[in-house]
Amino acid sequence: MKIIHLDKNHDLLLNQLNDLGFTNHEDYTASKSAIEAKISNYEGIIIRSRFTIDKQFLDAAKNLKFIGRVGAGLENIDCDFAEEKGIVLFNAPEGNRNAVGEHTLGMLLSLFNKLNKADKEVSRGKWLREANRGLELDGKTVGLIGYGNMGKAFAKKLRGFDVEVLCYDIKGNVGDDNCKQVSLEDLQEKVDVLSLHTPQTPLTLNMVNSEFINGFKKSFWLINTARGKSVVTKDLVSALDSGKILGAGLDVLEYEKSSFENLFKVEEPKFRWMRKGKKSNLPEAFQYLINADNVILSPHVAGWTVESNIKLAQTIVDKIKVKFC
Repeated sequence: MKIIHLDKNHDLLLNQLNDLGFTNHEDYTASKSAIEAKISNYEGIIIRSRFTIDKQFLDAAKNLKFIGRVGAGLENIDCDFAEEKGIVLFNAPEGNRNAVGEHTLGMLLSLFNKLNKADKEVSRGKWLREANRGLELDGKTVGLIGYGNMGKAFAKKLRGFDVEVLCYDIKGNVGDDNCKQVSLEDLQEKVDVLSLHTPQTPLTLNMVNSEFINGFKKSFWLINTARGKSVVTKDLVSALDSGKILGAGLDVLEYEKSSFENLFKVEEPKFRWMRKGKKSNLPEAFQYLINADNVILSPHVAGWTVESNIKLAQTIVDKIKVKFC
């Protein structure tokens, strides 16, 4: 069986698939159209998020048996059409769930203790103790929207704190010893912290908007390590400005490209004189976020650790092995 690898991953993925008898070809630079022109030669695809695998691409993949997505989400693949064609889809949320859980907790504790703000101030010679008085997580209610692999991993990290953990999920009976499942109304009634752990679907696109935010009884803290397009940034900024949202930790942003690799590609004018007085082309809401003391940003790396790089690759190998060996 021939597999084409479209994104670079941990070497164990190639090495173990070779050992299992698969023929592996690597192409990390060709255009989507060039890959599409030769995809009929392959039975398998390994991809992270280099481009979207749509109907046209899948129609060209006459002999395709599986797609391995080295990551959690599958939004860059037309899953329904792939399944219609009998193509097996593998993803690997088991591989980076622990990393996401740790990153989410790190963001929350950093916000509560103003670590980002304090670090910048101390680096500039400012020693402001009272202005950086923090909050304790104990005694708070933490709400999760989405209680799959990522939500469960975060809830597990919270076991060491004296907190109530609630979750809302469109699936029933997902609660466990670490988290109580409740209605969305109950979640909005009680939480002090809201953390998103949902995939990108039609239901979650623009989910966190002004109407949703104003449905919460109390002001709250928001953490998003899921998908950027779940949050309407201008509505988030409005809520931060009014105090309805007390602070935000964002590993993902609405403005991300589908590849997740670059937020913006800004080309500088060719001549220096053209750069003088040049206004930023960054969205106004994003400019607010990068200047806010109560916002922490990271570049979609919650699941991007040294360890998860290994575990993601191993998870895909294991799933391929079970199905095709």
